[in-house]
Amino acid sequence: MTIAEPNDALATEQTNRRRHGLAGYILRRLAAGIGLLLVLSSLVFVSSDLLPGDAATALLGRSATPAALAELRQRLGLDQPLPIRYLSWLSAFLHGDLGTSLLNGRSVAASIAARLGNTLFLAGTAALVAVPLAVLLGLLSVRYRGSIIDRTTSLLTRAFVALPEFFVGYLLIYVLSISLGWFASSSTVFANMSLGNRIAAITLPSLTLVLVVSGHIATMVRASVLDVLGKPFIEMAALKGVPHGTVVWRHALPNALSPIINVVLVNLAYLIAGIVVVEVIFVYPGMGQFMVDSVVNRDVPVVQATALLFASVYIGLNLCADVLSVLANPRLGFQS
Repeated sequence: MTIAEPNDALATEQTNRRRHGLAGYILRRLAAGIGLLLVLSSLVFVSSDLLPGDAATALLGRSATPAALAELRQRLGLDQPLPIRYLSWLSAFLHGDLGTSLLNGRSVAASIAARLGNTLFLAGTAALVAVPLAVLLGLLSVRYRGSIIDRTTSLLTRAFVALPEFFVGYLLIYVLSISLGWFASSSTVFANMSLGNRIAAITLPSLTLVLVVSGHIATMVRASVLDVLGKPFIEMAALKGVPHGTVVWRHALPNALSPIINVVLVNLAYLIAGIVVVEVIFVYPGMGQFMVDSVVNRDVPVVQATALLFASVYIGLNLCADVLSVLANPRLGFQS
């Protein structure tokens, strides 16, 4: 008992130290994410303020009298200094008030809510297909390393990594819509649409996202697992006669989870950013299309709200990638 007690105390101290280290790392990442979001919010506000014209001109038109413009600018708070307007806008945003659209006078929050579901449905469908497919392709490439399967998979995934979303989207429209006539070139969805018709309508945009995202995930999964396969304990398992498939699935994959989780979440964040281009290509009524239309129409409150929401999701997913990677491999927290 006298020998075991010091060992138990040492183990407890090491566990507590590890927990404190992980907690400190997570808090640092949260603080960094919040700070970055504040910086981006200021950039979004200043950039939208630099757009030609202002809200008063957009509402009243160029034929408005100077007196009417001055009165409306005062009512909207546009006569106040930029820092005060930014703090007022940020405070309202944090309280859920996203402002009012200059184009139709509707609440920006209500307009976004009508389109947010469409974007989440498209992104979620693409992610449900892309992530398992990419992980499976990466593992198959490792399992049959050096074979025709490995070479073909690597060639295709690297090709789609190199191609931008708009090129893949227009290529799919040309082949599957114009040449073969299997799908419509635009993706129209509405509220009372059945699930089957909705899935059929988003086939081309979701396939575009799947091809672009899965290529990078599959490449990184292959690289991560191959890196683990070079470790001494894997070589020892192979020397003991463990089958190669068992080594990959039961020994290499669990130890490669940390980088795989990281690359999956980072690519999901990239998917959220890339969905803007895809929605515009296929005229899909989502958040991305809404933001681009608002930029064209100089609807500043909508541009500010949608841009900050996209930035928040992107930063949040990257933050989750860092935290989950450390939880899967706690040693990373002490290396940061």
